[in-house]
Amino acid sequence: MGTPLLRIQGLSKSFPGVRALSDVGFTIGYGEVHALLGENGAGKSTLLKILSGALKRDEGTIDFADQPYEIDTPIQANDAGIVTIYQEFNLIPPLSIAENIYIGREPTNGIFINRKLMFKNTQAVLDRMGLALDPKRIVSSLSVAEQQMVEIARALSMDSKLIIMDEPTSALSETEVEVLMNIIRTIRAEGISMIFVTHRLKEVSEICDRYTVLRDGNFIESGSIGDVDERDIIKLMVGREVNALFQRREYVAAENDDQPIALRVSGLKNVFHLNDVNVTRIQGAGFEVRRGEILGIAGLVGSGRTEMARMIFGADERAAGTIEVFGEVVDIQSPMDAIDAGIGMVPEDRKQQGCFLELSVAANMGVVALKSLCSGFGFVDRKKESEMISEFASKLGVKMSSDRQKIGNLSGGNQQKVIVARWLAANPKILIVDEPTRGIDVGAKSQIHEILFDLANQGLAVIVISSELPELLCVSDRIVTMCEGSSGEILNTVDATEEILMRRMSGL
Repeated sequence: MGTPLLRIQGLSKSFPGVRALSDVGFTIGYGEVHALLGENGAGKSTLLKILSGALKRDEGTIDFADQPYEIDTPIQANDAGIVTIYQEFNLIPPLSIAENIYIGREPTNGIFINRKLMFKNTQAVLDRMGLALDPKRIVSSLSVAEQQMVEIARALSMDSKLIIMDEPTSALSETEVEVLMNIIRTIRAEGISMIFVTHRLKEVSEICDRYTVLRDGNFIESGSIGDVDERDIIKLMVGREVNALFQRREYVAAENDDQPIALRVSGLKNVFHLNDVNVTRIQGAGFEVRRGEILGIAGLVGSGRTEMARMIFGADERAAGTIEVFGEVVDIQSPMDAIDAGIGMVPEDRKQQGCFLELSVAANMGVVALKSLCSGFGFVDRKKESEMISEFASKLGVKMSSDRQKIGNLSGGNQQKVIVARWLAANPKILIVDEPTRGIDVGAKSQIHEILFDLANQGLAVIVISSELPELLCVSDRIVTMCEGSSGEILNTVDATEEILMRRMSGL
C-alpha cells in the first residue's frame, strides 16, 4: 500500500463505566475507500468523533498525511483535511446550496460577501461532481439524495484529503444509491480517501477497497474486500453465524386466510398545500392485513409509503378514504384516535419522530401506557413502571445500564427495541413499523426480525415498510407495492422476487 494517508495506533477511549475503544489500530491509503464495520456499540461512532475533533482520545497516536494529528475541534479537523458527513445532515434548509456549502467561509470583497464568486465556486464544485443543480436553489426544495450531494460538495470545497461518510445511503433509493456510488468513484479517482460506514454489506463489496471490523470496542480485522464475502464479514462483526437474516418467514396461506381482517384501508387520499398549490401524493391507496400476518409495503422513495402509514396513524391529514379495524369503521383524526383504535406506529426516523433523546429509557418506553401506569392521584407508579420496563426489556433483549439511562446514549438497535416495547406496553392490535432496521447492524437486524415474527405469532397484525427488498422478502407473508401514491395488487411472498417487486414499484 505504500505510505498510508492515515495511521491509527493503540487508540483507546473510556467513558464512565464503559470502555468504548481499546487499543484500536489500522491504516488507510491514499485514494482508498475504506469500510468501517461493526455492530451498534462496536466503537465506530467514538472513533469517528475522535477523528472529527468532537472527542479527545485517552491513549494512542494518529498520523495523518505524514504529520502527527493533534486537533481539539471539528474546525481544526476540517482545516487539516478531514471532513465528516453525518447521517443527520448539517444543512440549513432556508439557505441556498452555495450558502450552505460556504457558510462560515464565504469569499468577501472587503467586509461584504462576494456572492458572485461564491456562486461561481459552487458551480465549479457541482460540475466536478457531475451534478445539474443550481447553486442558488434553496436546500429545503431538494430531495434527500440531493441534500446528500450538497454535503459531499461542501466537503470537496474544503480541499479535504479524507471524507468520512456515516451511513450515506440509509435514506436513499436504489437509483439514488447508484448516483452516489458514481460520485464516490469520481472522488476516489482524484486521490481523495474515504471512510465508508454502512450496515448495507452489499455496498461494501461494490464500492470499498479495504475494510476494518470493530467489535465491543476492539479491533478485530482489516483486509482487502476481495478476500472476504458477506458471510465472512457478518461473522467478524457479531462473532457468530447469523442465519436468521437470510431466512424467510414461513407462510401458511390456509391458516392466515382463516384469520379475521384486522385492518382494511381503502380509497386513501391526502391533499396538502405547497407554495399555495394543492398537491395530492396519495391517490386511492388501500390494502388489508389479517390478524397474525406480516404485510410488507414496498415502494421507491416518494411513492407514498410513509405518507400512507402516517395517515392511518393520524399523524397526517386524510382527505378521503375509510379505515376499518376488525370490521368497524374508525374515524382517525389524530395519533390519539389511532391509539384508542388499537393501532401503534414505529416511525421511519427514530431520532426525530420516535425517541425523546434527552429522556430516560423509562420515560420513552412508558409514554404511551401512562394511563395504566398512573395511580389514582395521577402520579406514575414507579414500581409498576419498573416492572413493565423490566418485562419488556428482558423480552426484547434491550441492553442498557439502567432504565434511567438516557435513550440517546443507547445504540440504534436498542433505541428501536425501546420504541417497539413502548407499543407492546400499550397492547395494540395492529403495529405499523416503518424502516425497522434502518441504520442498525446485522446482529440487531436479525433480532428485530425475530421480534416481528414473535409479534405476528402472538396475533398482532404487523405492517412493515422497508426500502430493502431482501428484508421485505425475508419478514413478510404478503407484500403490497406502491407507485406514485397508488397501491397495487397484494402478492404472496412465496410468489415474489426482487425483480417482480421492482417492476411493480416502477409502474411497469
